[in-house]
Amino acid sequence: MYRKGLKRLIDLMLSGTAFIIALPVFLLTAFVLYILNDGKPFFFQVRPGKQAKLFTVIKFKTMNDKKDHMGNLLPDAQRLTVFGQWVRKTSLDEIPQLLNVIKGDMSLIGPRPLLVEYLPLYNSIQARRHDVRPGITGWAQVNGRNAISWDRKFELDVWYVEHLSWLLDLKIVFLTVFKVFKREGISSDTSATMEKFTGSK
Repeated sequence: MYRKGLKRLIDLMLSGTAFIIALPVFLLTAFVLYILNDGKPFFFQVRPGKQAKLFTVIKFKTMNDKKDHMGNLLPDAQRLTVFGQWVRKTSLDEIPQLLNVIKGDMSLIGPRPLLVEYLPLYNSIQARRHDVRPGITGWAQVNGRNAISWDRKFELDVWYVEHLSWLLDLKIVFLTVFKVFKREGISSDTSATMEKFTGSK
């Protein structure tokens, strides 16, 4: 019952309420990023959702668009602004995704939506992460976030799909709050965010 309908109802109620409460912070953050990012406070990108159906995710834009002399974007670490780094550490960049949840593209809890280019790289087990709606936070996020390997992240995502329940989601909510305050796992050992997935070895 929870998986088939109640989870979506709870998502809609909580995300709507949370967005109303967070609206002042949303507007203030958008205003500051509008100034810092040359009128571009938001980051839009197509991501695969449930059953790998594509949708456009919205987040706060924490990196600028600076390029090298060849016209290529600089590495993430060089484009991540000081304010953008703070926005990431406090997880404020996730607030706009509440709109994705309200729309039905995402859930509050679920595997994080990754890049479309990764779809052909998943094996049959890893692809099961798309059996549910992607989430703003998830089991992998409260167990290492960007500081764990891709293989471990996928193991956690699939485990969540297989054990999805309201008790598990409630546990993830509390762990997420704890992780946000501790600011753990925001980056990997070799990247400002997370290195690209190139397929399991």
